[in-house]
Amino acid sequence: MFGLSELAIILIVVIAVLAARKLPELTRSAGKSARILKAEARALKDEPTSGDQQGTPRVIQGEAVRREDTAPDTPGTSKG
Repeated sequence: MFGLSELAIILIVVIAVLAARKLPELTRSAGKSARILKAEARALKDEPTSGDQQGTPRVIQGEAVRREDTAPDTPGTSKG
C-alpha cells in the first residue's frame, strides 16, 4: 500500500495538473477585477464633492416610490 508521503506527493501532482489548466482563466479574471477596481476608484476620485455641485440634485436611476406608499399607517386613515 501507499504511505502518507506517497499519497501527499500524488495529491500535490494532481492539484498542480488541474491548477495548470485553470491558471490562465484565473489570472484573466483577476486582471479584469483589478481593472474594474482601478476604474471605480478613479471615478470616485474624479467625482465632484457636494460643495462643487452648488445645490444641484443628484439623479439616481431607480424605482419611483409614491409618498403615500412609504407613510406609516396612522389611525383613522385607510389605504385603498
